[in-house]
Amino acid sequence: MIKARTPVGQMSSVVAPAKDSNTMGPKEVELILVKEQNGVQFTNSTLVNPSQTILESEERETWSKKIDFLLSVIGFAVDLANVWRFPYLCYKNGGGAFLVPYLFFMVIAGMPLFYMELALGQFNREGAAGVWKICPIFKGVGFTVILISLYVGFFYNVIIAWALHYLFSSFTTDLPWIHCNNSWNSLNCSETWYSNLSSLDSSGIDNTYKTTPAAEYFERGVLHLHQSSGINDLGMPRWQLTSCLVVVIVLLYFSLWKGVKTSGKVVWITATMPYVVLTALLLRGVTLPGAIDGIKAYLSVDFLRLCEASVWIDAATQICFSLGIGFGVLIAFSSYNKFSNNCYRDAIITTSVNSLTSFFSGFVIFSFLGYMSQKHKVPISEVAKDGPGLIFIIYPEAIATLPLSSVWAVIFFIMLLTLGIDSAMGGMESVITGLIDEFKFLHRHRELFTLFIVVSTFLISLFCVTNGGIYVFTLLDHFAAGTSILFGVLIEAIGVAWFYGVGRFSDDIEQMIGHRPGLYWRLCWKFVSPCFLLFVVVVSIVTFKPPNYGSYVFPEWANVIGWIIAISSMAMVPIYAIYKFCRLRGSFREKLAYAITAEKEHELVESGEVRQFSIRHWLMV
Repeated sequence: MIKARTPVGQMSSVVAPAKDSNTMGPKEVELILVKEQNGVQFTNSTLVNPSQTILESEERETWSKKIDFLLSVIGFAVDLANVWRFPYLCYKNGGGAFLVPYLFFMVIAGMPLFYMELALGQFNREGAAGVWKICPIFKGVGFTVILISLYVGFFYNVIIAWALHYLFSSFTTDLPWIHCNNSWNSLNCSETWYSNLSSLDSSGIDNTYKTTPAAEYFERGVLHLHQSSGINDLGMPRWQLTSCLVVVIVLLYFSLWKGVKTSGKVVWITATMPYVVLTALLLRGVTLPGAIDGIKAYLSVDFLRLCEASVWIDAATQICFSLGIGFGVLIAFSSYNKFSNNCYRDAIITTSVNSLTSFFSGFVIFSFLGYMSQKHKVPISEVAKDGPGLIFIIYPEAIATLPLSSVWAVIFFIMLLTLGIDSAMGGMESVITGLIDEFKFLHRHRELFTLFIVVSTFLISLFCVTNGGIYVFTLLDHFAAGTSILFGVLIEAIGVAWFYGVGRFSDDIEQMIGHRPGLYWRLCWKFVSPCFLLFVVVVSIVTFKPPNYGSYVFPEWANVIGWIIAISSMAMVPIYAIYKFCRLRGSFREKLAYAITAEKEHELVESGEVRQFSIRHWLMV
């Protein structure tokens, strides 16, 4: 790679040799013009052929600082699930023994797939759909992940709105979830915990249906769930939650409207704040009585659990979801990198930080769960749970018993707010970048298009802030990004490693960072990761269970709608493949050749040289 500086302003050019197509045909040179304005770098990419005029010219902004990109990726990957999901899975699946399958799958699948997405976006400098110029017939998977990110935004923003509601409610000397004398409380509310091992108290009264003030505050005070009989009885949006949702949408819009110029600065707060708060909570948590017992329960090693298939399945699915692979976010973020950025190093750093954060948050969570267990004289298994119940019921109740409880509550919900905001920003950026890169005219109207996306998301999210909104939330959570996201990553891995080719993909990476990926990475991309993803997809289908919320079972029509949502995103793969194939001209063989060959190599197709039609292509590692 050759670099040269010009005397005009701050401007540099990079000439990157294009890929040799089996050393045949005219060689191409990619000219990358880099200039800096107000601290923001822009790249102008032109593909030049000695016998051709310029084929492509496109100006694209880049991150003003490398740390902006790293914080954005870390902020997206480290989300609420790191706090409410991983610690519970670790406790449920043999404590420290769970780290064995978790780290195993991280090394053979998590890191390679993460690295693949970063390299894919950075080399092609396009969003999730545009990168498939490397194999046009697979562009449908780009629309799949864009649609999934959009679906997730419908309900993920609601979690942030809940956190904001709790934050506003914490600015009081007497937190509203510690007593049973509020207007929303029922006769079943009790400030005394009862173990599930016995439903009778000392007076012989049945306490089976007793609920805590914290549980009633969440379900009756915030969600108003008692005013709905089910998903067929949603009611109107609650103004309190709607107001919080409006604040969230406004925050998202002004974080995204100017692209990485604004989002790259917002993450300096949203990505770093959770670590400050988690550290403060840990220092407070370990001083509480019973905290050590909670941490012991979290780390207790039971290697016999490794003989159970469910432990390995939980580890595999957690890897897929915790790293944020398959949402198109990593591709979108890395597409704004400089061409020569070391994406390999970025992949190692960000995946390591993500895993360490998950593990670290377990100490914070279980120090408080141990305290709750001792305070209420119940087993840890009765207070340990995952999902929203942990961060909106159990943890707020624990905080409420501390001195200066309002202060700790404010700190905790600020952490939840920042954890959620940067992950929501990532999902929205995936949608926005993916579509404006595909439909070029949107580039000139990014602010308006961003407004359209966030407002559309807000309107759909209103269904989740009604009296029965938790049922809509649960349905979307269960179907929007379950099997469909795993399917999307599987097709993505097959498209890159098998159709585009590991050899050609390695050549691309060598152009960017100066050396080819090692044999280990190439084997993972070609064989290990696709097999791993196929296994997880099959398991997710075989072990599928219909959603439920507590004792509420969703009607059959609701499950049908859920499957329609899931299939609608997965269907983009075959629909676009058929569309692309039908649009191409020529014989069946010619159509297939153009459909599976990178756009830059179409000249070779015309001369009859198609890599994918040779056995060597499929055997190459």
